[in-house]
Amino acid sequence: MRDKSDIAKQAEELREQINRHDRLYYVENAPEISDQEYDDLFAELEELEEQNPEIVVPESPTQRVGAEPESELGKVEHVATMLSLDAVRDKTEIADFLDRLREAVEDSDVTLVAEPKFDGLSIEVIYEDGQFCRASTRGDGQKGEDISHTLRTVRALPLKLQDTGREAKELAVRGEAILPRSSFQAVNKARVERGDKPFANPRNAAAGILRRLDPSEAEGVRFAVTFYDATGIGLAEARGQWELLAALRDLGLPVIGERTRCGSLQEAEAFHDEMQERREDLDYEIDGIVLKLDARKERENLGQRSRSPRWAIAWKFPPRMGETRIADIVVGVGRTGALTPVALLDPVDVGGVTVARATLHNAEEIYRKDLRVGDTVRIERAGDVIPEVAERVPQPGVERSGPFEMPDCCPSCGAKVERRGPLNYCPAGIACPAQLVARLVHYGARGSMDVEGLGEKTAEQLVERDMVQDIADLYDLSVEELTALDGFAEASAKALHDAIHARGEVPLDRFLRALGICHVGADAARRLAMAFGSLQAVKEASRAEIEQVAGIGEETAQSVAAFFDEERNRDVVGRLLHAGVSPQAIEQLDQSLKGRTFVLTGTLERWTREEATEEIERRGGQVASSISGNTDYVVVGAEPGSKQDEAKEESVEMLDEDAFAKMLG
Repeated sequence: MRDKSDIAKQAEELREQINRHDRLYYVENAPEISDQEYDDLFAELEELEEQNPEIVVPESPTQRVGAEPESELGKVEHVATMLSLDAVRDKTEIADFLDRLREAVEDSDVTLVAEPKFDGLSIEVIYEDGQFCRASTRGDGQKGEDISHTLRTVRALPLKLQDTGREAKELAVRGEAILPRSSFQAVNKARVERGDKPFANPRNAAAGILRRLDPSEAEGVRFAVTFYDATGIGLAEARGQWELLAALRDLGLPVIGERTRCGSLQEAEAFHDEMQERREDLDYEIDGIVLKLDARKERENLGQRSRSPRWAIAWKFPPRMGETRIADIVVGVGRTGALTPVALLDPVDVGGVTVARATLHNAEEIYRKDLRVGDTVRIERAGDVIPEVAERVPQPGVERSGPFEMPDCCPSCGAKVERRGPLNYCPAGIACPAQLVARLVHYGARGSMDVEGLGEKTAEQLVERDMVQDIADLYDLSVEELTALDGFAEASAKALHDAIHARGEVPLDRFLRALGICHVGADAARRLAMAFGSLQAVKEASRAEIEQVAGIGEETAQSVAAFFDEERNRDVVGRLLHAGVSPQAIEQLDQSLKGRTFVLTGTLERWTREEATEEIERRGGQVASSISGNTDYVVVGAEPGSKQDEAKEESVEMLDEDAFAKMLG
């Protein structure tokens, strides 16, 4: 039998090897072994520790995973205030900044350190006696959310600092947690394929994943981390920013690689232009550069404003407008079973909104526009809201990838795909996990049954754990069963249980919409509810009778009739009614708006778009999607789109929110 001290020594040697290779990979960017060789070392250490649990130490690479989920994110007070930066885009403002520095330090030869401005999640990480202690988000600058449980799963972050001889009892380092573009697209691809809404951009993705209560959701996601500032004993000899970064690197912490010293506006501009030119080739998002006075003592003398330092400034890049690259094309499955191709894009600014995805509608649309992975495309926001790929931008001399092909089998359940006109469908219905998850989320959404807490993550767990087979099963779930879900304590489980059962009396149109009948959105549901008055009347209506309802087309009528003819659907509806759901007829108000047509644009504070439409239609009016000769009023909310300009050109009367509210009475 081997001596325990020999086993402990072997484990420590393995840890040192793994930590060294982590440093080479994440800090030095100079890996010496293959991924397979690294995995073999890791597996050897895991086996050794599993067989000898007494030799496991908290800083072991194997201890990055497996922590229990948090019930909520606690608040952490920062060692020192985490400031934001003043941001400018004009070169003259940088010149003014340099002049202010020279005047303040009484030296015409100030030295700046220029660094990329990363678009990530700002973090503070605390090390005590060289060991990882805790990590937090920036928050309000004074206090942030404790994300220690998720950030310790990030392999780019050392759990133990290198021994450099510097005494640092407590070291607080500031930096960014970054989701590289390649990781971002992989995360979004997985989300779309399982029916989730993809993240808007890498920064939102990083924040969303690292602020999760369950650390297992961060495991396996390849993050990068970079540090650019610190406070703590033992770093006093780092007289400037440049030396500080070198000191952090010696400790084994990842620091900014692309940086330079500069002393003039011309040198700063050269770095700004270089990074802007390299921007698209980097595997991480940057949106400008940061200029910092190098001398730390002079920085202390300059001090800070309430939210930003006087010795640093961000020089932002011009926003990217319109054109970007298709990083991937993935196929999602909706609640009706329709397979929809989605373009995952390198994030681009379109009309002030960051766009990272765009629907491609169907295979015929892709073939018509000849879109392929890697293509440069022009993005538009249809109706100032929905992003879509307008066209491919030819790139002479650039080799293109092969044509896109829709899958033969459902990416969620593997069922053989059926072609219906231009669309592909999964025929499995609620036997398809993606469709069932989407139906649960749709049932609980605002505008349907409005069940607070029934979001994507909860629905996914209910389906994955086989706790529900249809929406009626929600009413059979106990508080104890819900408590077993990740991220749920007894209080949150009871809140969800109560929210499900609280939706007793519900307007008929919202109930019809919640059922997820194909082609029945808010407008069709409202028309059906107003025409038939009761659920029983809708259930008994023939296809021909449904077609007689104004605004209901042949396809929708066929879908509604077929839904209630299906025995399984009738059973689900019956169980919902038995559970206490009671659809109520829509109250008909005065018909003061009868014969008047409205168009809505912008965001209203008091109503959602659907609620405003409902208010109009309950008074006999109708809502159109575009302005025409029949338009009587355009209701204008915050940040209106081009419809406001059209209304002016066509001399259509415009109503602000107060005037609209007065008209509704």
